[in-house]
Amino acid sequence: MPAFLHDCQHWVFDMDGTLTRAVHDFGYIRHQLKIPPEADILGHLDSLPAAESRAAHAWLLEHERELAEASIPAPGAVELVQHLYEHGHHLAILTRNAHELARITLQAIGLAHCFTPQNTLGREQAAPKPAPDGMLKIARNWQVDSSKLCMIGDFHFDLTSARNAGSRAVLVNQPCNPWPELTDLHAPDCSELLTLLQTSRTG
Repeated sequence: MPAFLHDCQHWVFDMDGTLTRAVHDFGYIRHQLKIPPEADILGHLDSLPAAESRAAHAWLLEHERELAEASIPAPGAVELVQHLYEHGHHLAILTRNAHELARITLQAIGLAHCFTPQNTLGREQAAPKPAPDGMLKIARNWQVDSSKLCMIGDFHFDLTSARNAGSRAVLVNQPCNPWPELTDLHAPDCSELLTLLQTSRTG
């Protein structure tokens, strides 16, 4: 059992695919916005001429708004976050989605009360993952060293962001771990992570 599970008081969550069931059809998004298969979606949109970039970002925002309003929590996500919230832990969101849509998503899955707007960071507040900027900004907000933070995510962008910030990284919602070099712990879902957390605190 990793010792950091027992000690961690500062948790940062990815949104889509971590707290919610993954519903983004990235192939569809790439097709609609003519993004090459190998390109990072946000990076590609930012590289376009200004007017074209604004139009593409606007389309993406409205597409993601529809998804946010229909969000469904991932297995065990609500119970995990509620447990940490009730035990007085610091909680933050770091997402490549827009800030306003992150708040809509949290409202849709019943967790808006657990995350303050100031600690809900979207792509406007920090350079998107895998950059460490969001993790470092959250650490400054909480006035702790970034090594005290633990990122919970479902993709290598989340894990790399944590690694680059010197933070812990937990992978969830993957049946196996494709990125062991980036993770401190792998749990199949948030329910299993909650069980591990509870065991670590009673053991």
